[in-house]
Amino acid sequence: MTTPNEGRTAAPKQDRRSERARQAIIDSALDLCREQGLARTTVEEIAKRAGVGKQTIYRWWPSKVAVVEEGINELASTATDFPDTGDIVADLRTQMVGVATILSSPSFAPYLSLIGAAQDDPELARSFLDGLVKPRVAAARERLRRAGEQGQIRADVDLDDVVELLYGPIYYRALLHTRPPTPGQVDEILRLVFAGLAPA
Repeated sequence: MTTPNEGRTAAPKQDRRSERARQAIIDSALDLCREQGLARTTVEEIAKRAGVGKQTIYRWWPSKVAVVEEGINELASTATDFPDTGDIVADLRTQMVGVATILSSPSFAPYLSLIGAAQDDPELARSFLDGLVKPRVAAARERLRRAGEQGQIRADVDLDDVVELLYGPIYYRALLHTRPPTPGQVDEILRLVFAGLAPA
């Protein structure tokens, strides 16, 4: 017969073991992607490096891509959040510099690998858009919508177009390796875009 205290501690210990395994799997998947790219990374390699069985991975994720997507989401979660100080330009700069910083960081190479792989894989493209891109586009649209209500940007603009104008140049540099995305680039983007966005 167990005491009440013993009953309460059994589940948390199991939870801690599960969380350690989950984090080891995510870290291993991201590390392997950084070393050799997404295409060459396998579930077998992830399991071996994480010290777990393949069945453990498949119990929690349907594929290696799902593991990498979850890892990228966790890495980018706070770096790409939108502040709301009441100044749309300042808030966009804070968030966009965060995006530029992570896209130029070697630790986020798996994210760029996902974008490349999605070009030839419609299922991956849908998963990538739904899990990583669309929530952040929605957050950008919402922040811009509030700025429009406050009279900080024109009311007649298409917010999807504005999001593409703001972030397209950053992704262009990151994906084509023309130049690294920088805070200075963000400042220039905002200067040019807000020349057209400012209310008359």
